[in-house]
Amino acid sequence: MKILYLHGLDSQLSAAKRTVLSHYGKVLAPTINYQDDSQSAETLVRQFGSDEINVVIGSSMGGFAGFYVSEAFRCPALLFNPALAHRSVLQKIPTYATNSRHFKQFVLGAQDEVVDPKATLRFIADWLSNSTKYDIHLHPDLAHRIPIAVFESEIANFFSKVSQNVQ
Repeated sequence: MKILYLHGLDSQLSAAKRTVLSHYGKVLAPTINYQDDSQSAETLVRQFGSDEINVVIGSSMGGFAGFYVSEAFRCPALLFNPALAHRSVLQKIPTYATNSRHFKQFVLGAQDEVVDPKATLRFIADWLSNSTKYDIHLHPDLAHRIPIAVFESEIANFFSKVSQNVQ
C-alpha cells in the first residue's frame, strides 16, 4: 500500500508519526512549500499521479491539499484539522470531476484555534452528497497539534475502515 502524507504549513512528518504509518505501507512524504506554490494540490497530483497512491493523509494545510488530491486519485483520505474553509496562504481550489466520492475521515479538535472546527463542519456539510462516505471524529479536548496517541488511534481506525472497503 502507498500512503501519501501531506504535512501542514511550515511543518514536516515527524519520525514518530512516520513509524506509525510505516506499519501500514510505504510512506511518501514530500516537502511542500505552500507559500510559494499556490497550486499545491495540482502540483502533488502531477508529482504523484503515476505512483498509484492508495490513501492520502494530511494535516492542516496538508489536509486541505489532501482533500483535493484524494478526489483526483479517487482514494480514501484521513484529514486532521484540514484547512478547508479558510487558509492563511493563498491556494487555488482545484476541481476534479468524479462520479463518486471516496471515503474521508475528518479528525477535528474542538479546541483548535488555528483551523476553526465550526467552519470546517460547515464546509463538510456543503460538500456532502448522497454518494459520500465519511466519518467525523470531533475530539473535545484536542487543539491544532495532533499528539502521537491520537494520531495512532485515528490511523488504526482509518485503516480498519479502509480494509473493510468503505470506499
